[in-house]
Amino acid sequence: MPVKTYGSAVYGVEAINITVEVNITSGSKYFVVGLPDNAVKESILRIESAVTSSGCRMPRQKIVVNMAPADIRKEGSAYDLTIATGILAASNQIPSEEIGHYLIMGELSLDGEVKPIKGALPIAIQAKKEKFKGFILPLQNAREAAIVSDIEIYGISHVRELIDFFGKGIKPELTIVDTRDEFYHAINDYDADFADVKGQENIKRSLEIAAAGGHNAILIGPPGAGKTMLAKRLPTIMPPLNLYEALETTKIHSVAGKLSASDALITRRPFRSPHHTVSDVALVGGGTNPQPGEISLAHNGVLFLDELPEFKRSVLEVMRQPLEERRVTIARARMSVDYPASFMLIAAMNPCPCGYYNHPEKECVCGPGVVQKYLSKVSGPLLDRIDLHVEVTPVNFDELASERKSEKSEVIRQRVIEARLMQEKRFEDHENIYCNAQMSPQMVRVICKINDAGQLLLKRAMEKLGLSARAYDRILKVARTIADLSQSEEIGLEHLAEAIHFRSLDRENWAG
Repeated sequence: MPVKTYGSAVYGVEAINITVEVNITSGSKYFVVGLPDNAVKESILRIESAVTSSGCRMPRQKIVVNMAPADIRKEGSAYDLTIATGILAASNQIPSEEIGHYLIMGELSLDGEVKPIKGALPIAIQAKKEKFKGFILPLQNAREAAIVSDIEIYGISHVRELIDFFGKGIKPELTIVDTRDEFYHAINDYDADFADVKGQENIKRSLEIAAAGGHNAILIGPPGAGKTMLAKRLPTIMPPLNLYEALETTKIHSVAGKLSASDALITRRPFRSPHHTVSDVALVGGGTNPQPGEISLAHNGVLFLDELPEFKRSVLEVMRQPLEERRVTIARARMSVDYPASFMLIAAMNPCPCGYYNHPEKECVCGPGVVQKYLSKVSGPLLDRIDLHVEVTPVNFDELASERKSEKSEVIRQRVIEARLMQEKRFEDHENIYCNAQMSPQMVRVICKINDAGQLLLKRAMEKLGLSARAYDRILKVARTIADLSQSEEIGLEHLAEAIHFRSLDRENWAG
């Protein structure tokens, strides 16, 4: 009589339950059916060695393993433990009565050791939805799965523990994680702080505006001016993740296999900084077996692209749609998966190949037209999605040697949180709009109204500085955020003037 065990397949950031049926009859050979890939087909060889190493026997009969639903592709080695349990139960080496109450996943080594899997969190969430009593999985993934309440989580390190679990009723210790305690314990635990940065007050101000409104920003300045150091401290002033965002972010990192054994919940906003040699698949996700890319791993956090013009143009262009839609869809012949990708883009670049264009002390050695050619590597449509253009200047010796204490991140963060609360109230009737940067052009016209004096200032600025038409909406959005930081209901002239200052790359002849 066939024995049923249960596993799970992960597609995107969601899981689908898989029923594994094992039937042992007279004959020989092993068969795995139900659209398995090569890793699943090879599992029988790993299982045979692991079962023998644990002191049990591998049946020398015909074994048929069916994985349902049969039209869904089963990939990877995480089904080893599921299939092994079915074989042991079908050969009457362990009782089968309790097996159906548990979801079982894990990769087996030849000596019976249970190795970690990817996607333990979404699998645990699905197991709870399907009302399983418990989830048996590798010990390294136990804390990750245990943030799901109302389901028993058992972490095991060897297949012998599974045999004792069902055969002798010897259960390993339950893994229990207090999700709220885990969340609040490390929510403000950052190694870096804005207080560490000497000088650069105008750059700190621009990043405060970016954090308050969710704006994308580009930092332009010479080597050693502090662009990377400032960008790395941006998450410390962003509003803390709420519990829903933390769970959503953890799911993505779980699917990508980026969580360590000690991690249960990601409580700090992600900061991802891929090298400029990254491929478009690595950045947006995909591959033969689709996996989330860097933009999804930066979900609810910051994606930092250092040396922006050095990235391949094709790599940068694939970000345009995710920047607008805040998600990325990976389509394949048999399936289509969605990955969330709501992130803040912070880019950094030198103003020219030598790095010293507009430098106050060092002379630029780039020839005529070279600077413009270098800047043109960043396409207009991508630049159109960046609200803040920030010129970074080097810090002088007096500022570096100064003993004056800079403002701490927690002080700046409090202002950012207060500004976000204003936006939360403003957009409470708008679905999927959470901050000023996400406003549509129609919303900008309604929400970012300015008086006649403001219109005149903006008109003169656009004419005098040669600002492009696309800068108009961006200036109004940033001005609205600056007003929010001042707790002002109206956009004043001072807010508008500061916003105009952040459109460097839209100025005619900026690059000579």
